[in-house]
Amino acid sequence: MTTLAAWFHHLDPFAVRLGPDMGVRWYGLSYIAGFAAAFVVMRFLAKRKLIQVPVDRVGDAMMLLILGTLIGGRVFYVLVYDRSLLRFHDAFPFWGVLAINRGGMASHGGMIGVILASWRISRGWTDRRPASDGKSFTTVIVGRTSWLHVLDITALVCTFGLFFGRIANFINAELLGKIHSPAGIEGPWWTVQFPKELLHSDATLTPAQTDALRDLVAQAPGSTPRSQLAYIVEHADRYSAQLKPLLNSRYPSQLFQATAEGIVVGLCLLLIWSRPRKPGVIGSWFLIIYGMGRIATEFWRLPDAQFITDQFKSGRPYGLSMGQWLSALMVAVGFVALALVSRRSVLRLGGWWRPNPRTAA
Repeated sequence: MTTLAAWFHHLDPFAVRLGPDMGVRWYGLSYIAGFAAAFVVMRFLAKRKLIQVPVDRVGDAMMLLILGTLIGGRVFYVLVYDRSLLRFHDAFPFWGVLAINRGGMASHGGMIGVILASWRISRGWTDRRPASDGKSFTTVIVGRTSWLHVLDITALVCTFGLFFGRIANFINAELLGKIHSPAGIEGPWWTVQFPKELLHSDATLTPAQTDALRDLVAQAPGSTPRSQLAYIVEHADRYSAQLKPLLNSRYPSQLFQATAEGIVVGLCLLLIWSRPRKPGVIGSWFLIIYGMGRIATEFWRLPDAQFITDQFKSGRPYGLSMGQWLSALMVAVGFVALALVSRRSVLRLGGWWRPNPRTAA
C-alpha cells in the first residue's frame, strides 16, 4: 500500500509505562531536560563570572525559576484557555487546576512566572558570615544585582525548555498542524499523519472513508464507539495499514516551533551576547525574536479550539490566533524595552567571547 505521508505517527506519550494511564511521560521529561540544561549553562556562566549570580546560589535560582515556570504556565492556561478547570470535582486531585497529569501549560504564562522569579533572584540571598571579632556572625546580602540582568540570563537559558517542550508536543501528538493534503491524497515526504486527529478532527471524511472508519471501529474492543475509537488511536501501530488512507497529512508545526523558539532564538541570543551588553538588551531581543518566530510558525498550526466561535469560525480573531496576538504584544514590548535599556548609562555585563565580562558603558 502506498504511504500517504512520509511518516505515520505512532509514538507513545509514555517513556515508561507503569499502567494503562500511568507512568513516566515524555512531557515531564522534557521539563526536566530543559531545567537541567538551564542549570548547567547558568553554572558554567557563573563559574566564569560572566553573570552576577553566585555559583553556590545557581541551584537556588533554578528552584525559583522552576516554580515560576510551572505556576505561571498552569495559572495562565487555566485563566486564558480553559476556565472549566477552576471547578472542583470528585476524582483526584479534586480540583482541575491541580490536574497537571492531563496536560495544560501555556508558554506565555510560564514567561510571566519566570519574570517574577527573576525579580526575586535579583534581590539576592541572606548569608551569615563570621564577624571581625571571630566570635559572632554578621548578616550580608549576596548576589544582589539588576533585575534586567537576571532577565537576560533567563531569556538565554529558557530556550532549552522551549525546544524540549515543543518536541514533547510532537511526541504527544498535540497542538496539531494544519492540513497539507486531505485524507486519500498523498502528502509530501515531510508531512505527518496523526491518528489522534480522529478524536479531534478538523476535517470531514468522505462517505466511503466514514464507512471504512466505522467498520474498523466496530472490530475494536470497547463498550462504546467512542471507547473503541480511543483504543484504535492508542494502538495505532497495529492498525496503520487501515488508518493511513483515513488520515490527513499535516504540517509538523510542533517541529517548526521547536526550531524557531528553541534553536533559532537561542543561537541569536548567544550571538548577541558574544559581547558585553547593557542589562535588559538580551531580554528585549528575546521578546522580539521569539514573538516574531511564534507569529510566523502559528500560521502552520491549528488555532486553539476554545477560540472558535460563531463570530470567528476560523479561531483567528481578526486574522491571528490568540498565541499570535500575545506574541505581537511581546514584539511591541520588546522594541520599546530595547529602546529604553539601550539609553541607560550602566555597566555592560556578560560577553562570553571576551575575557573581561564587564566594561564601562
